[in-house]
Amino acid sequence: MLFVLLCLLFPVGDAAAQGRDKQVCGWLEKVRVSPGDLVFRAKMDTGAKHSSLNARSIAEFEKKGEPWVRFVVQDRNGKKMKMEMPLVRTAEIKLRSKQKRIQERPVILLGICLGSTYKEVEVNLVDRSNFNYQMLIGRSFLGGDFFVDAAESFTLKPNCRVEAKP
Repeated sequence: MLFVLLCLLFPVGDAAAQGRDKQVCGWLEKVRVSPGDLVFRAKMDTGAKHSSLNARSIAEFEKKGEPWVRFVVQDRNGKKMKMEMPLVRTAEIKLRSKQKRIQERPVILLGICLGSTYKEVEVNLVDRSNFNYQMLIGRSFLGGDFFVDAAESFTLKPNCRVEAKP
């Protein structure tokens, strides 16, 4: 009986081991995106499934019969970059308004570096110029690797070693 009680109070095994492998990040962090090697201040958004990036001049087009999207991003230092990437899909985002509108957004696969963790995840593109942060990082990036500490900010620096793809 005592053994069972101790096991309940002090769990061992998978749950404890998984917690040790996770990094703690603040609710705001600097992230580096690839391609482009641009650094953005990003808000960690555990309520969002996917990440979102501020982009302008968003236009879908076809390249060799495949759907692509071109857009312009700009970091805090004013560095602008025009990008063209394959369109993964179009996301339907429910807007928080009285009209319960749905907004369609293009989704790309983008490399994100937070701390020493690099992942390629789906990111939707939208004009976020009226928001404080150019990027939201969602659960598809954070899940399994990070705990978000809402009392902290800018605790990690993007420090990933990523080899360029041919």
